[in-house]
Amino acid sequence: MKIGLIGGGNISNTHAKAARAIAGVEIAAIYGTNPEKVNRLSRDHGAAAYNDFAAFLRHPMEMVIVGGPSGLHSNQGIAAAEHGLHVLVEKPIDISTERADALIAECQKAGVKLGVIFQDRFKQDICRLRHFIQEGRLGRLLLVDARVKWYRPPEYYRDSRWRGTWALDGGGALMNQGVHTVDLLLWLLGDVKVIKAWTATLLHKIETEDTALTLLEFSNGGLGTLLATTAAYPGYPRRVEVTGSEGTVILEDDSIVKGDLRGEPVALIRQDLANQNPSSSSPVVSDFRGHQLAIEDFIQAIGENTTPRCDGAEARRSVAVIEEIYRVAGKPKRTLLTPL
Repeated sequence: MKIGLIGGGNISNTHAKAARAIAGVEIAAIYGTNPEKVNRLSRDHGAAAYNDFAAFLRHPMEMVIVGGPSGLHSNQGIAAAEHGLHVLVEKPIDISTERADALIAECQKAGVKLGVIFQDRFKQDICRLRHFIQEGRLGRLLLVDARVKWYRPPEYYRDSRWRGTWALDGGGALMNQGVHTVDLLLWLLGDVKVIKAWTATLLHKIETEDTALTLLEFSNGGLGTLLATTAAYPGYPRRVEVTGSEGTVILEDDSIVKGDLRGEPVALIRQDLANQNPSSSSPVVSDFRGHQLAIEDFIQAIGENTTPRCDGAEARRSVAVIEEIYRVAGKPKRTLLTPL
């Protein structure tokens, strides 16, 4: 399988490392707008470097992984599909449901596969929790509390042309960082029917929010809270607590750290989390195993003509919820303090 990478930043390096760990996969070409980054990434992974997108798409390959600014995902994915290339997109699928729908439609028209990387769907303990829920071991779902109290320093936004902008990031802490947890809640608990939300720019000098607080009512009647921020110094592991009528299971940094189910013990798995998943304080993904599994799943879907674990329709759901959160919350409220 020859793969082309779109993007020359941190996440494209993660994609390259993850793909190269898969037997039979070759990074054929890399496209980006920063020649220095693209050339370095291409040298590191033995790929052809391109700063011309049209020329990149003509390079011999079978699929692309789209890892540039979120607001370009649909346009770049559509162009790849028109060249007959299968399209795997870094989260989110794009920054609006309208753009997501355009990409989904074009991939269907071209007869190519479309997938989106939500690596949480491949993590061992998250999958265990989903099995508990599907098997009814938590009983009727009552409550979920999700906290993404992460931190990004001022230069994370200052040194980027697209982060924290409505045009290319589509939002802030919610659309960029929190979208993983929105997808996770939908995957675990199902659709959302009622949303109340507040957004604010409390710390960073950006167009969009760096903090979002949301109250959710799910279609199954359960209630939930979601806090997403990039202003919580120095950054803390994500925590998701799910409570049903028969007990509670708690995830921290994607591992089950507590499980109390009525009438049965839960064998807990807690790995050494030291420096394992520093997403709470760094945008660099040092553990690429989740991305590797997502890429393997997508390649398998191509080979067997099946649906990847997270296809375009599934990935659209989180964008739809975030769109509604932004609509309900209105413009983010600005802090009275002088921003960094």
